[in-house]
Amino acid sequence: MSIDLLITGLAILLLLLLSGFFSGSETALTAASRAKMHQQAQDGDARAKRVNRLRENKERLIGAILLGNNLVNILASALATSFLLGLVGEAAVPIATIVMTLLVLIFSEVLPKTYAIYNAERMALAVAPVLRWVVVVLAPVTQAINAIVGLVLRILGAGSAKVSVTDYVDELRGAIELHRTAGDAEDQEEVDHERRMLKSILDLGDVEVSEIMVHRRNVVAIDADLPASEIVRAVMESRYTRMPLWRDDPDNVIAVLHAKDVLRAVQDGRGDLDQLVISDITIDPWFIPDTTSLLDQLQAFRQRREHFALVVDEYGSLQGVVTLEDILEEIVGDISDEHDLPVPGVRRQPDGSYVVDGTVTIRDLNRRFEWRLPDEEASTIAGLVLHEAQRIPDVGQVFTFHGFTFEILQRHRNRIARLKIEPPSRPESGEGD
Repeated sequence: MSIDLLITGLAILLLLLLSGFFSGSETALTAASRAKMHQQAQDGDARAKRVNRLRENKERLIGAILLGNNLVNILASALATSFLLGLVGEAAVPIATIVMTLLVLIFSEVLPKTYAIYNAERMALAVAPVLRWVVVVLAPVTQAINAIVGLVLRILGAGSAKVSVTDYVDELRGAIELHRTAGDAEDQEEVDHERRMLKSILDLGDVEVSEIMVHRRNVVAIDADLPASEIVRAVMESRYTRMPLWRDDPDNVIAVLHAKDVLRAVQDGRGDLDQLVISDITIDPWFIPDTTSLLDQLQAFRQRREHFALVVDEYGSLQGVVTLEDILEEIVGDISDEHDLPVPGVRRQPDGSYVVDGTVTIRDLNRRFEWRLPDEEASTIAGLVLHEAQRIPDVGQVFTFHGFTFEILQRHRNRIARLKIEPPSRPESGEGD
């Protein structure tokens, strides 16, 4: 074999390696986690910063990689044809086509891309310094190519699409759902809890306070015209620290009384409750619309440094109360302290069904058992049944909506007090009551 053929063979081998480099680099930079690269860059990793800068202009990056890849592939094929012409003559063209297709496919495409898929972050960090110079050197050509491509796309009416915030949120939701199988079986409960917390944070802007508030029927309030001693006694007997005061009508809330302020006033008065002036220690009520999102209300709580608000509808009628703890519980789950009383709202039955109080919210059920019952038209499970049934059901009636079976167990006048729910047959989440 002459020296020229040897040099040609070595050149083909080098070009195949370069082709594999470009192919693997494209896959690595595309598959590398944006979140990991961002975090490493924040931690001071210079290579991660290069990766992020390269991906800021994807068109220029992909154009440079594809240009380099096609250059070395075409040149390798031409050299292979020339190499084989000196060995087999006119049969060189079909032989070179077959041989180069196999070599490029195996060693320059499948092999490097497969490696890049399983080692995306590591490879992206390794190739970023080299690709940085490749992009700079090929910039004039890639810019011209991108300009031509952009012109053709505009002619065809297929311009580039803008990436919105919603797209990033959807990406986060998808990543959180992948978190479902991230842990071992023994850690699955903790993993599920973390996933529900992350999903709840993303949902804060979509949930209104009317969906999590304490309904006015369950609000504990005090008549402001009662003697001071009775008001103090009512505050002390309550498990709540903030109590609405009403006058003439329970829906006419005129003030809010804090238990700490009551204790200070009692101490200052040396226990003489008859001399206590309740109006001097109350604060003005804070009314908010029932359509306020949890995200806006959380920010409002922080800005006003308050933890308690009264919810009204569009007509100004009292609907309920919402607290900072209610919003935090929407994120982290139920928060119980030594003064909280157990609320028997959901009881699991041996047959896999659930006996549920009608006042239990749909959001709580969906979060607790990972159901997908709609909550657009009603906030409680009783409200959902009324909406779907389009009538007030009788005790014993059974309905099937959204794959669930609902049996009415108890009714108070026109209100569904208790019902039995049979979810669709599926593997249990393993979550207890």
